[in-house]
Amino acid sequence: MYCFTCKEDFESMMTCIYRVWEAKKGRENVRLEIEPVEQMELLTEYIHVEMDPELAQKVIRSIRTKISAHAYYQIYLAAMSIDPGRLDAIYRFLRLGFAVGGQVTEYLREEPVMRIFELSRQVANERHYFYEFLRFARIEPGIYVAHMEPKGNVAALVAEHFADRMPSEDWMIIDDGRCLGVVHPKDEPFYVTEFREEEMERLCQTEKQDDLYTQMWKEFFHTIAVEKRENPVCQRNLFPLRYRKHVTEFL
Repeated sequence: MYCFTCKEDFESMMTCIYRVWEAKKGRENVRLEIEPVEQMELLTEYIHVEMDPELAQKVIRSIRTKISAHAYYQIYLAAMSIDPGRLDAIYRFLRLGFAVGGQVTEYLREEPVMRIFELSRQVANERHYFYEFLRFARIEPGIYVAHMEPKGNVAALVAEHFADRMPSEDWMIIDDGRCLGVVHPKDEPFYVTEFREEEMERLCQTEKQDDLYTQMWKEFFHTIAVEKRENPVCQRNLFPLRYRKHVTEFL
C-alpha cells in the first residue's frame, strides 16, 4: 500500500492527486491523506508531495474541461472541510468523474459522489452561517476586523460575500484557529495571508474602539427582546453557542 500525503491547502491537494496518477500504482493500492498523519501503518510506504502550482493548475483545468465547473466547485468546497478523509474522497470522485464526464454529479447513488456532496454541503452550510453571524468591529478609524473560529476553512468563501457588500471599506476577516486572515483593501480585490504567532497575538489583543453603530445594534438587540417569550432552546437552535464567541450582541 502507498500513502501519498500533502499539506491541507487546495493547491497541495491538487498536486498530490497529479502525483498519484503519475505514479500509476493502481487505485486499490493507494491512499491519500492530509498531513500530519496521525497514525502510520505497517507495510505502507508514505510519500510526501510538495506543492507545485503548475501541476495543481493542470489538474484544475482538467476537472473544469473534462468533467464540469459544477464538479470543480463541489470538490473545492469539500476540500475546505475538516474531514480527515477528504483528500482521498476527492481522488475517488475524480476517478469516476474522468470516466463518465460531467454527468458524474448525477450519480448520487455512487459512494464517491455521495461523499463529496456531503462534505461540500457541510462547508456550504457553515459558510451561510457566517454570512449572518460574522460581526465587524472598528480597531482604527476606517479599519474593521471580524474574528471567526469555524470548523471548515471558510474564511475566503465568506469574504466573497462581504467583498460584494463592502467594496469601499478596509477590513479583515481573521480565522483565529488557523492563523489565517483575509485582507480587503478599499476598492481592491481581497487576498488570503498567514499570520505569525506574534502577529496573531497582537491582532487578538487590539482594543476595539467605540463605534456608534455597534452601540446602536446592542441597544436594538436587547430592546426588541420580549422577556416573557424568551426561549433559550430555540435561540440555541437558530444561533448555536459555538458561533457566539465573537458576536457583538453577546459580548
